[in-house]
Amino acid sequence: MKARGRSLGAVCGLLVFLAILPPGATESLADLQARFNRETNGVRKAKLIDKLGDAQLEEARRAGKAGDYNTVGMTLEKYRDNVRAAIEALKKQHPDAEKQSNGYRQLEMHVRKGIREVDETLLVSPETYKPPLQIVRQDLIGMDEELLKMLFPHRPAEQHRASPSAEKQP
Repeated sequence: MKARGRSLGAVCGLLVFLAILPPGATESLADLQARFNRETNGVRKAKLIDKLGDAQLEEARRAGKAGDYNTVGMTLEKYRDNVRAAIEALKKQHPDAEKQSNGYRQLEMHVRKGIREVDETLLVSPETYKPPLQIVRQDLIGMDEELLKMLFPHRPAEQHRASPSAEKQP
């Protein structure tokens, strides 16, 4: 009798544990995209790019392996559009990234990952599909630079560029 109660308790405990687990591993790309589109908080939207972006980049990889470069291009363009939407939401709610960097940092790191994925895709894609992918790459690079400038508005490297010419003169 006691053993039966313990096993029933263990089963109930397991069910509660499974119900509490985050749904990230089981969410489809469409579910993640819908969640991203519904999200109004800029920081949460930027953090959703981690899951959604990973799913989109994985989908692009799968399509590339299958030779479906139309899907690759559309998926990477959607990724770029999502990144742009997340940046705009962050800028609207937290315009000073230097003081409130939450969301900006995660987004910047994921954009770098996205640039690497696009670079790898450009290496293996046929010539006819490269121009749109190059546009996506340039857009992502521009957004990455924008994020870096917002996170670090007073870069020491920019100040050193002007001063070495003055120091070299005797």
